[in-house]
Amino acid sequence: MKTSFDPTYQKYPSRRYPVYARGGMVCASSPQASAAGLEVMKKGGNAMDAAVATASALTVVEPTANGIGSDAFALIWSAKEQKLYGLNSSGPAPMAATIEAVLSEGKDKDGKMPVFGWTPVTVPGAPKAWAEINKKFGRLSLAEDMSLAIKYAEEGYPCSPNLAKMWKGAFNRYKQVFTGGEYDEWFRTFAPEDKPYEAGDIIKLPNHAKTLKAISETGADAFYSGDIARKIDADSREHGGFLRYEDLAKYEAKWVEPIKVGYRGYEICEIPPNGQGITALMALNILKEFDFAEKDCARTYHLQLETMKMAFADSLHYVTDPEYMDIDYNDLLKPEYGKERAKEIEDQAKIYTHSVPPKSGTVYFCCADGEGNMVSYIQSNYMGFGSGIVVKDTGISLQNRGSDFSLDKNDANCLMPGKRTYHTIIPGFFLKDGKAVGPFGVMGGYMQPQGHVQVAMNYIDFGLDPQQSLDAPRWQWMRDNSVTVETSFSTEIAKQLKDKGHNIRVDLNTPSFGRGQMIVRLENGTLVGGTESRTDSNIACY
Repeated sequence: MKTSFDPTYQKYPSRRYPVYARGGMVCASSPQASAAGLEVMKKGGNAMDAAVATASALTVVEPTANGIGSDAFALIWSAKEQKLYGLNSSGPAPMAATIEAVLSEGKDKDGKMPVFGWTPVTVPGAPKAWAEINKKFGRLSLAEDMSLAIKYAEEGYPCSPNLAKMWKGAFNRYKQVFTGGEYDEWFRTFAPEDKPYEAGDIIKLPNHAKTLKAISETGADAFYSGDIARKIDADSREHGGFLRYEDLAKYEAKWVEPIKVGYRGYEICEIPPNGQGITALMALNILKEFDFAEKDCARTYHLQLETMKMAFADSLHYVTDPEYMDIDYNDLLKPEYGKERAKEIEDQAKIYTHSVPPKSGTVYFCCADGEGNMVSYIQSNYMGFGSGIVVKDTGISLQNRGSDFSLDKNDANCLMPGKRTYHTIIPGFFLKDGKAVGPFGVMGGYMQPQGHVQVAMNYIDFGLDPQQSLDAPRWQWMRDNSVTVETSFSTEIAKQLKDKGHNIRVDLNTPSFGRGQMIVRLENGTLVGGTESRTDSNIACY
């Protein structure tokens, strides 16, 4: 029986308080995914096991934003070692993917990489991330960690309100733009009755379940060097793609040293390039040159916006696969560089170009266990369902991360075989005096570093709890001096920002401002969690 209410219509503002727990906590954008992470912790797993359980479950219960063909990044705090680890599990361009090949075959869109189809597909990294995290830190087997994800796919789960909204938007768009045979499997997999799912409908993904099971039983080898890899290769060849078995077989995720900046007694940590986490750190490296006595005033927002524009000017010019960068990315985070950039800010909005430093879209979740282990994790197909490609009989939706490559060989982020592109997904982490405070993150394409800056300042500068740090009205810089704000943003402050030269527009699409999660660990071991009020988020804890 259909309900008479619309679950996405919110007549009244709701209130959420931070959630407290001691044994373990998982904050994710799906209640089922949070439950999966909590279940493995209660079975004896740690926060790292919970991360694998949650990540694999999210490919099933939120396929509108990620899938088995996603990329992933993680920041992992080991309580035993008192050390923060970084994992970059983004994949490179296939070896057959060259600028010349894209242009000569007419696969470009007016001189740019296409958004959909096989051309923007790079090597997926998510399955390798699950296997690596489980192998290095897990207490349970990979099969145990992924068991609930497989169960969701086999037995079904109810469609949630925002999931239904995103599914409908994708379906309506794809019906218009997907005309080739390479997209037929997407409709067979995600719209088997030629319509999108509605809130409350039961969703089953049987092919997805078979693929997850094969990954769980082989440590992801089936995906990268087994039958699944061969199926991906065959599908790519059939539809003129560049991805090959050999690209998958040689892929390895990279353990990396996190990058960080000091900010008012804290260290804010991100994954280094090719991720855009450095954009948030560059902005904070400038913002620390100013004092902020009040959050809700035009001066605060003006300074945030100006520093964000500077940071993007630099990152969009320099950031790509670090093996191909012209500079040492650490130079962009030097305190003296932040001081010099801060001097450029005036009372009126400006448009900035990159400067020369001194020499020297996505699902996010976080989890923590009672021992002090903590994980900040993000996984993405980039633009919704990604490329629109689903590999036949596998349920694997492939990301379109390669669409961010440039086809201009003079650009830092130009397409090259085996190169990793500029990546939007970024997990964040707070340290203080070398100890873990907790993970945080905000998903959503180029909104992510902007969300990181806003959440970090809400918590550190303005003393807001994790839930309020996430709930606070957000802004998003778009381009030039154009800025969008949420409907809850102060109209008076918006007017004052307009007087300063910012082109302010109210955006009614709440999810465009990101969807975040956050956990803070108190000195006594208590976990305090906040979860996004802009989507189907939930905290599972005990």
